[in-house]
Amino acid sequence: MSATTTVTPVVQGVNLVKTFGRVVALDGADLELYPGEVLAVVGDNGAGKSSLIKCFSGAHIPDSGEMLINGKKVEFKSTSEARRHGVETVFQTLAVAPALDIASNLYLGREERKPGVMGAVFRTLDKKRMRADSAQHLKDLGISTLQNITQAVETLSGGQRQAVAVARAVAFGSQVIILDEPTAALGVNESARVLKMIQDLRDRGLSVILISHNMPQVFEVADRIHVARLGKRAGVVTPKSHSMNDVVAIMTGAMKVTAEEQQLTPVN
Repeated sequence: MSATTTVTPVVQGVNLVKTFGRVVALDGADLELYPGEVLAVVGDNGAGKSSLIKCFSGAHIPDSGEMLINGKKVEFKSTSEARRHGVETVFQTLAVAPALDIASNLYLGREERKPGVMGAVFRTLDKKRMRADSAQHLKDLGISTLQNITQAVETLSGGQRQAVAVARAVAFGSQVIILDEPTAALGVNESARVLKMIQDLRDRGLSVILISHNMPQVFEVADRIHVARLGKRAGVVTPKSHSMNDVVAIMTGAMKVTAEEQQLTPVN
C-alpha cells in the first residue's frame, strides 16, 4: 500500500505529451520526485524515459501537460532555465572540457571575474578564488579522488570525470540532480564510487533522478523505481516491494502494478 504524505514533490510531471512528427515519445506521462530521495527511472529503449527527463532538464519542451517545481508550474525553454530553478542534469556525455582543469570545468559558463577594474574592464578571471571554491566544493561532497584542482580533466579516469560533472551540478545551489546512465562506461570500482556519491547526495538532502539500465545498481541506491513503458508510467515500486524480475516484467508489459502496489509517495 502506498504511504500517504503531505510533502510537496520537488519535481512533478502531470500528463506530459511529447511527439516528434508521428513518433509519440510521451503519451500522458506522470512523475513525482520528493525531497531527499533517489528515484530511479527505468524502461526499455523507446519507453520514453529519456524524453521525460529531457523535459525537466530543459532540453525538450513538452507539447502538453504540466511541470511543477515545489508545487509551482514551470515552463523550461532551455537547460539554463532549468538550472535557474535548481534542476541540474549530468548527461551521459558529461559535457566537460577535457583540456581545462578541474576548477575551470566546475565554473564552466559561470566564471568568476576579479573584483574592481581588472574584472569589470579587463575581464580578468579570478582563478585563485575559483580554485579555492572548487576545492571546498569537492571537500564538502566528500570527493577524495580529486587531489589536484589544477589537473586537466583529460588526464582523469572515467569515474573522476563523472565526479567533476556531478560536483559542477551540485556546486551552484541545485536541489535536483538528474543523472543519465552515470556508470555506463565505468568499471566495477569506479561505478561503486559513483553509487556512493549518489547516496551521499541523498544524505545531504538533495533529490536525485537516476536513469539506468543496470538493475543491480538501481536496487542498491534507489528509494523508489519509476518504470516507463510506451511513453507512460507503467508503475512505481520499491526495491523492498518488488524484485528485479518483477521490474523487468513491468517494463515488458508481462506484469501489471495494481493501485494497491503503487508507491507514488515515499515510504516511511
